[in-house]
Amino acid sequence: MAYGLLIDMDGVIYGGDILIPGADTFIANLIKQDIPFMFMTNNSQRTPLEVTRKLKKLGIEVSEKHVYTSAMATGKFLAGQEPNGTAYVLGEGGLLTSLHENGITLVETDPEFVVLGEGRNFTLEMVQKAVDMILEGAKFITTNRDPSPKKRGWANLGIAAVTAMIEEATGIKAFEVGKPSPVMMRSARKALGLETAHTTIIGDTMSTDIQGGVQVGYKTILVLSGVSKREDLQKYAFKPDLIVNSINELRLPLKWWEQEASLAVTN
Repeated sequence: MAYGLLIDMDGVIYGGDILIPGADTFIANLIKQDIPFMFMTNNSQRTPLEVTRKLKKLGIEVSEKHVYTSAMATGKFLAGQEPNGTAYVLGEGGLLTSLHENGITLVETDPEFVVLGEGRNFTLEMVQKAVDMILEGAKFITTNRDPSPKKRGWANLGIAAVTAMIEEATGIKAFEVGKPSPVMMRSARKALGLETAHTTIIGDTMSTDIQGGVQVGYKTILVLSGVSKREDLQKYAFKPDLIVNSINELRLPLKWWEQEASLAVTN
């Protein structure tokens, strides 16, 4: 009976380019105890290899099998909807790679899907082209709807802003694949080979990680080292199973794993 973890990265493992104290030890303990885990990120720009390289610079050595991105979830979703389908893409590296690996052909005319991911290299002219394609019948997919950090000097608008712009221009709402969508939550769990009842998600954001986990029946752990703070919990109709200041406070195995293992022995 395997128990495992889906772990958000920014705000949980690191903040920007700075390792959160104890995160490297926690991951090392997961590997040592052979506990299944996967880093789950909404960022669709990076490939799994690029993610592992960033983690290595911070002192965490994992393989690409430990990474699951919204780009990977999007590729699998589209392949399930339209095997060997076509897509016009506003996005970069990780998204393009995933679509190719899942048999989706990238086209410039008459696509079945318009797919939006994070990026800085597409222009308003390309956005207008995407708008026309959607109005002509292409299905609109966004890898996620993460908001802009709203910081001065930020290099791009943020995917939520671009998604909203296209939705306003077309009158058509995008289908969202990434967290908190059940599509990505379930896809990541299946990739890790876990049952719903044996899956725990660790995240720093109530509106994505924790909400997504609650919606699909996972145990949820909120760390206060990132976006959401304790005073924010009153805004939500749901709550996490456990709240800690940072990942450094977690001890393995988790308490509900021990409880269920004990019940299994007793029964």
